[in-house]
Amino acid sequence: MPQKKETMLHFSYPLDRTLFLVGMMGSGKSSIGRRLARIYSMPFVDADLEIEKAGGADIRYLFERYGEQDFRRVEERIMDRLLNGKKCILASGGGAFMSDQTRKTVARKAVSVFLDADIDTLVRNTAGRTHRPLLNVDNPIEVIRELLDRRRPFYEKADIHVSYKEETMGQLLRIIVKKINQFKSGGHNEF
Repeated sequence: MPQKKETMLHFSYPLDRTLFLVGMMGSGKSSIGRRLARIYSMPFVDADLEIEKAGGADIRYLFERYGEQDFRRVEERIMDRLLNGKKCILASGGGAFMSDQTRKTVARKAVSVFLDADIDTLVRNTAGRTHRPLLNVDNPIEVIRELLDRRRPFYEKADIHVSYKEETMGQLLRIIVKKINQFKSGGHNEF
């Protein structure tokens, strides 16, 4: 049976700054970011890939080799470089928005979007992924819950908040585009 072709939205990018995606690992920052970049005909940048390029190794190795504190310092410098670069759709690492310095730069240079996926989505999207150093433990579900509890107050400082659970990718993209337009026009950003 032939697959139904996904109809892709196309809009002019309404913001004068980078769109900065924040949220937990597994919230879809990279996959959603790539699609938003196509919708808006904007460049897409994945901060984790930029960190890997700069460090010459994958995130897991860099995290294990240098520890979380040194990793976060490097992440701050790379986020600063990316935020001061060309306007784009930027998917951040899950912990990047925890940094005061990064949040201050985002406030000046970007519009932030908290992709608030429900816990079941986060667990499903991270299951069996060995490249996520914080989840290489016996009970990753408990780690996800603890990380989300600790990070949520920072994520909620984002300009736009998008909660989702069972929406299709198409539905979710439409919600995000609508919220970006509401933000641009000064409308309320809760959904």
